Amino acid sequence: MTSVSSVEALQSQLVYRFRHRTLLEEALTHKSYVNEQKSAAGPHNERLEFLGDAVLALIVSERLAALLPGSPEGALSKLKARLVSEAVLAEVARRLALGSCLRLGRGEELSKGRDKDSLLADALEAVIAAVHLDGGLDEARQVVLRLFAEEFSQVATQQHRPGAADYKTQFQEWCQKRFDSLPQYATVRESGPDHDKFFEVELTVKGQVFGRGAGRSKKEAEQLAAKEALRQAGP
Repeated sequence: MTSVSSVEALQSQLVYRFRHRTLLEEALTHKSYVNEQKSAAGPHNERLEFLGDAVLALIVSERLAALLPGSPEGALSKLKARLVSEAVLAEVARRLALGSCLRLGRGEELSKGRDKDSLLADALEAVIAAVHLDGGLDEARQVVLRLFAEEFSQVATQQHRPGAADYKTQFQEWCQKRFDSLPQYATVRESGPDHDKFFEVELTVKGQVFGRGAGRSKKEAEQLAAKEALRQAGP
């Protein structure tokens, strides 16, 4: 069951307070919960997920076009597809601790639904739609730009460093072509003091380990794991 404190924390993370709390409750309600609770549960979040997908695509497209004014349509489309992919949405949702706010049925609860990429990505889209309906497109835009600030910053940095290799993107594209699936990154070890952390990351595809990497940040470790995976994958 979703606690009041976790929902309050979510609104603080979003830097947005809902006027109509029922919209947020709908966004956080999975259909498994509604199926178990029947009429007492209210609507589930699939309707909002549908709308949120479109709202997110618009805002991300706007931002990419502004960040990369000289980029062709094909390059912008590839970047947008990466930023709105299930893997990236789930990562953003985890930064929000969105899983702790979800209302799930018992089956999803037992199968660790709070940490499933698909449920987290869908719920994030639903929350974005809820903000849009509650406060309008401008409010939704501000929320998305805050939530995806790290991802947009990476895009801008790579634009100014055209020679920089993005192994994660390369391996993700290879996976989608080869397996019709996305790679998963998991931190298997952290060491060192808070000011000087060292991370070790494992990259898997459908449960099979493809690469490992270590670095001073999770992003660096993930890039090195993807680099190793590409080497293992071959041409």
